[in-house]
Amino acid sequence: MIVEEIMNSDVAYLTPTDSISQAILLMASKKIRHIPIIDHQKHVVGLITDRDIKDAAPSIFRANDNKEDLEKPLSSIMKVNVITGHPLDFVEEIAALFYEHKISCMPIIKDQCLVGIVTETDLLHTLVELTGAHQPGSQIEVKVPNKAGMLLDITAIIKNHKANIQSVLVYPDKKDINFKIIVIRVQTMNPVAVIKDLKLAGHTVLWPNLPGVSS
Repeated sequence: MIVEEIMNSDVAYLTPTDSISQAILLMASKKIRHIPIIDHQKHVVGLITDRDIKDAAPSIFRANDNKEDLEKPLSSIMKVNVITGHPLDFVEEIAALFYEHKISCMPIIKDQCLVGIVTETDLLHTLVELTGAHQPGSQIEVKVPNKAGMLLDITAIIKNHKANIQSVLVYPDKKDINFKIIVIRVQTMNPVAVIKDLKLAGHTVLWPNLPGVSS
């Protein structure tokens, strides 16, 4: 999946000369927490988050003090050297940048111009969709040797039960590098028969650990 498929193309933005109070009003009206700052050529030159606004705004206990601070330009508080992405970047690569740099949003640019934005909420929503967690079904976790053909063996057993596979995830076993964990979500609310056949085939089913279901 590429970023273009999940990014928000209707981006609310401001310029460096706009005021902090304008940013507060825009965030409130659009119900957003991030505002890219662009120049007259629509190049991204900065970024404002709700955290930046909170740090710059007067305390609620002194709301009438230093009101002039809210009229300062966004250039005085915006973050520069913004990490950006491209519409054709892979979502997993963008997610890795979010994790590595501890950021909560990423402006998306094409031909040096702002064309979209991706937030941590977009990534979380995408994860839910990719894993099928929002659909009725059952999750089965199987520990397998780290060698070719294991996924095929697992899916062949599921196919025999005419169970539709909603998603497949594979990750290394933290306790033993010679094994991997295959996580399959199947479109059935009763996976007992599938689990029984997986165990009969010699596979180690980690979840669900159903009592009375053994090889």
